[in-house]
Amino acid sequence: MTADLTLHIATIDQLDAPTLYRLLRLRTDVFVVEQADPYPELDGRDLEPSAVHLWLAHGDEPVGYLRILDDPGGAARIGRVVVAESARGSGLAGRLMSAALEHIGERRCVLDAQSHLADFYTRYGFSVTGPEFLDGSIPHLPMARPAAH
Repeated sequence: MTADLTLHIATIDQLDAPTLYRLLRLRTDVFVVEQADPYPELDGRDLEPSAVHLWLAHGDEPVGYLRILDDPGGAARIGRVVVAESARGSGLAGRLMSAALEHIGERRCVLDAQSHLADFYTRYGFSVTGPEFLDGSIPHLPMARPAAH
């Protein structure tokens, strides 16, 4: 399955309604339904003109996704990293992270990792920058990757 996936990168003005719907459905299916964490998954930041949506799709169906936002102070913020249950264990999250970091380039980058996934993000140069906190009902850790010099 992983060989026939296409990587897509788009801003909100480049997304058609059916594609946006599929991306938001994937996020909601995992973060709200599967993880049983009813929280406001649609936070308005997807609509920011500088938000970048990055996903892997099999045909029209996204199987992995993340978004990149601009944080105050110039850092890039990676968030909403998700892989469909049927596609987990095949390295898709790593492919998404590599593509995101290539897109971000030398900028400082931050994210809030689900605590049990902190080691995954450490492999991409991130380190924990603060105490654990709850996002919804799921423990998270703030992490950062310094700017390249």
